[in-house]
Parts: sequence; C-alpha cells; structure tokens
Amino acid sequence: MADGKKIAILGAGESGTGSALLAQKMGYEVFVSDAGKIPEKYREELQEQGIVFEEGGHSLDRLTGAAEVIKSPGIPPTAPVVQRLKEAGLPLIAEIEFAGRYTDARMIGITGSNGKTTTTLLTHHLLERAGLKVGLGGNVGKSFARQVAAGDHDYYVLELSSFQLDDMYRFRTHIAILTNITPDHLDRYEHRFENYIDSKFRILQNQQESDSFIYCLDDEGTRRGLASHRPVAKQYPFSINEKVDQGAFLDNNELTVKTAHNTFNMTIAELALQGKHNLYNSMAAAIAAKVLDLRNEVVRESLGDFKNVEHRLEQVGKIQGIEFINDSKATNVNATWYALESMTSPVIWIAGGVDKGNDYSMLKPVVREKVKAIVCLGKDNGKIHEAFEEDAEIIVNTLSAREAVGVAYHLAAKGDTVLLSPACASFDLFKNYEDRGNQFKEAVKQL
Repeated sequence: MADGKKIAILGAGESGTGSALLAQKMGYEVFVSDAGKIPEKYREELQEQGIVFEEGGHSLDRLTGAAEVIKSPGIPPTAPVVQRLKEAGLPLIAEIEFAGRYTDARMIGITGSNGKTTTTLLTHHLLERAGLKVGLGGNVGKSFARQVAAGDHDYYVLELSSFQLDDMYRFRTHIAILTNITPDHLDRYEHRFENYIDSKFRILQNQQESDSFIYCLDDEGTRRGLASHRPVAKQYPFSINEKVDQGAFLDNNELTVKTAHNTFNMTIAELALQGKHNLYNSMAAAIAAKVLDLRNEVVRESLGDFKNVEHRLEQVGKIQGIEFINDSKATNVNATWYALESMTSPVIWIAGGVDKGNDYSMLKPVVREKVKAIVCLGKDNGKIHEAFEEDAEIIVNTLSAREAVGVAYHLAAKGDTVLLSPACASFDLFKNYEDRGNQFKEAVKQL
C-alpha cells in the first residue's frame, strides 16, 4: 500500500480514470489533471469516488507536489506541462507500468504499426474460448488499471502503442508480439524511423529466457530492429515466404504452427480473417495460443469464428452492385497498402486527413493497378494530389463524409468497391477514426 503517497495523473479519459481508481484503492492521495474538458461519464465517476480533479488546464504547483505522475499516452513529450514536470525531476510513467505493479498475472503484450488491434482481439478470443480468466486492455477494452482495481485476472492481453511503451520501464511481457514496424507517428520521433523502431522494441525490455517473442520474419522494419536489439526470450517468427523451425509459416495454403511441444495445422480457407495482412495476424495469435498449450480444437474453432474489430475492413453494404468498405482505422500508409492489396475489384479510394509525415511512394504501384479514382477527405489534400497525380486519372476534394461518399458513388460502376482507407489521422474533420468511420457508414445508408 502507498500510505498516502501523492500521485498525479495527466489526462482523465479511460486510461487516466482507471489509473485514479487503482491508485486510490492502493492508498495513494490522487490528483487528476486534464487540459481539456473531462467527459461526463469520467467526471461523474471521479466525483462519486471522491477523487480530486481539475479540467481546462494544469496546476503545476499541485502536480509537482506528487511523487510520481501517470501520463496519458496521447500527451506528447513536447507538451509544456510534460517538459516542466521533467525539469522538476518527476518520474512520468504509463498507466500500464503503474497497473503492472499490482498484479501477478501473465502478460501478453502486442504492438506494431498495423494489425495490433486485430491480433489483440483475436488472441483474447482464443484464450477466452479456452476457458482462461483473461482480461483485455491497453488501447482496447477497459483500461488495464481499472481491471486490476476491480478484480484481477490470470492473464491479460494488452494492445500497446509506442506512446505507452515510451513510458514503461519495469513492466514485463511474458509473451511479446510485434506484428510489424512501418513508418508511423514520425512527428513524435524526430522524423527518424530508427527512433520509432527503438520504441517498438521496448516491448522486449525485462523479458527473461523463459518468455516468448513472436514477430514477423517478413517485415523489413522488424528485421532492422533485430540487428540492434537482442531478444533474450525464446523466439517464434512467422512468415508466409519461408518455413521456420519454431513459429508459424504457410505451406501449400495451410497455416502451420510449430512449438517445442506440438504442431498445429489449418487451411487458410478456414480462417475467419481473410487477406494477407490477416493471415499474419492469425499466425501471431495462433503461436501465442500454442505457446500457452491451448488445445488444437480450441485454436481451430477460434480462428474460424472470430469477428473482426469495427472500422477495420468492415463491409458496410452493397448498393447498385457497388461494395462499400469502412477501413477508417487505417491511419497510416502501410495499413492502407494492406487494404488496397486485398481488394479484388476496381477501387474508388477515399483517402486523406491529417498527414503524419507520410511517404506515399509504397502505394503508387497498387494505386496504378487497382484504383480508378481518389476522393480526398480532408482540409489539406496537397500531398495526395502530388503523390498520385500520375497514377490516378481522377482526384477530387471533399470536406465531409457525406460529400465523399456521394462523389465516390457517382464515380463508381457496378462491380466496383468504394474503400475508405485514409492513411491519415482524422482530427482535421472528425473527433477520431471511429467518428470518421461512423459518419462514412451513415452516409452510405443515406444513399
């Protein structure tokens, strides 16, 4: 117990409020500070629990009186309040780091530029179907801290962003999954890919020889990271290009998983998630399941009946023979590449938003091959026009989901696909990617 030790929390969303509940339970004197307006449900929860908070700004004198600060991952290290707290010598940590101190559960941590949410949900689905007492947290579900405060689990499956990993120091993942590393959020990493790679590999810190590291052998960014980071845990690579001794690979349209104890096989046609990117996600989750010695029957059933996350290649409907797909969660170039690569019909591509330093060059070949027209959805579409002016015959600008869907519908013909896969953040026109996806789906319904 903390016995009245003071702790401050920056940000009062799900992560911050969960941290406050756990800190209070563990005997801390808690102060929550949010620069914006706290959402009503969290404000009420803090009030009900008698937790002191402020909103609309930060009181530095109250924050600097804390022994430790739990920081929301959405607050950048360059924020003035963060800089002032660092200057004052205060340790800043992530919610995951804090909550991890108060549980003895086995941790399955999943990170990567793309696929981490799907892989996290699929891994949780596998463990839950096996009858294990498992929690789901990190960037999905209820906050990890809230779950530890409410009642512990034997396992946690946690989706971990690079922003969370940056503020984690002693936390240990017993099973670490790295889906891939492609340039993303480089504005937070001095526009250096190597800095971002280093951030992702923080998931390996504190692992021991008895732990497991699951990673994509086919991913160039991961291979670059392995050249400078030496895992101590048992390694389980997965690949669709070559066979591995232990891990997962593709052999004549059959997914094979090998561990020291047994082998699991399943045809890719049986997988609930189709497409190359989802094959990788299924491989990673299946390895984790077999490392935990889950029965083959449970793994096969779970991989076959899983339903994917909303806003990720979500089929919205078909109108006049035109398919509409919501991939609003694709907020970087690599995620959009996977989406375009998986398309089997001509595409009207809705793209754009807040550019995070994107390099669109990797998309040019697939755009030339599959895209009939580009509908830009954002306030500043200059980079998209510049990148694809030689690859797409039609590029038009729109400023709302309804306008974008209407324009795309008129540009499409029977048998085409209208794909919202922005490759950009959403904050210029929308609250978040969920809001963007929901407005897209509503606009399709209105056609």
